[in-house]
Amino acid sequence: MPELNSLVHTVELGTQLDTEKWNRLRWQCRRGLLELDLVLERFLEKYGDRLQDERLSSFQILLTYADHELWDLIRAHSECRDARFAEVVQWLRDCRDRTGSFH
Repeated sequence: MPELNSLVHTVELGTQLDTEKWNRLRWQCRRGLLELDLVLERFLEKYGDRLQDERLSSFQILLTYADHELWDLIRAHSECRDARFAEVVQWLRDCRDRTGSFH
């Protein structure tokens, strides 16, 4: 599991997010819905080190969604219509399902 406060966070072979970029990504995960905050925090803890190229780009695009749109996507109340996002959306859903408490 990656250390969230590490100085350098590896995201792909030979490429690293520096502290500033990692912190910026974490800041973008802060949302108005507590449940969404918790899922995004879990996501970064579990999958942060796998964010690379298209995955990182997909995650950053998903973070531009409004809270209710992103939450509906994570809860599978709306469909993921873009195949580029499918893997990241599934990872997000897995983080929601970890405790089973966010429906």
